[in-house]
Amino acid sequence: MKNKPIFLVMLLLTSFLLSGCLFPQEERVENQIPDEAQLIAVQNAVDQYKAETGVLPIKNKEMDTDIFIKYPIDFSKLVPKYLANVPGNSYEKGGIFQYIIWDPENNPTVKLVDLRSAETLRELNLRLLSSKYMMYKEQIADYVYSIDYKKLGYTKELTVPSPYSNNHLPLVASTEGKAYVDYSIDLAQFLKEHDIKPKSGEDIRMYLVEAYPVVPAYSLPYTVNEDNEPVFMYDPTKK
Repeated sequence: MKNKPIFLVMLLLTSFLLSGCLFPQEERVENQIPDEAQLIAVQNAVDQYKAETGVLPIKNKEMDTDIFIKYPIDFSKLVPKYLANVPGNSYEKGGIFQYIIWDPENNPTVKLVDLRSAETLRELNLRLLSSKYMMYKEQIADYVYSIDYKKLGYTKELTVPSPYSNNHLPLVASTEGKAYVDYSIDLAQFLKEHDIKPKSGEDIRMYLVEAYPVVPAYSLPYTVNEDNEPVFMYDPTKK
């Protein structure tokens, strides 16, 4: 068979493609989901580092940085002494997650930030910043509005994938001209499924923080109304 060598080459090439060996690092499926083993490994490394040095392996951020992204882990302080490799699903290795420390003062816990919404928000915030027109559409709550995408040059409304469900979440804007992810759908679903009735004034995002490895980053605070429905709890005048 004169074509046998060519056939073998094509077969090998197909095998590599199907196995993902030629896929870009960021497109591999395992880099798109939280991995419990990696979370445990990083948590152990963080605990060992803190025990030996007395500090946490984090990068410095501005004091007014969103609490959910304020303490990103600095893997250069962990690898290779405390951790063999940087997790494959981390931003540093082409994955979609930023590894962060939650509650650093009381109970330093390794959590994840889903960065899929970050680029969408970054572009939208640039347009909001440079817009000469009123970009708000309808008032949702005090200081919170839906966005008039048409005035900003978009042909359709933007959404971002939820890290908790199959929902695609809308974006909202504050009167300070900054866009945020609206987790109302996920929060309402979570409260209903777990039959939770929070107190008014309680930030119900903390239920997601406790239940999942991924934190609700790039969001505004929420509480509940009389019907136990999520509502924004945001007042920039009280910062």
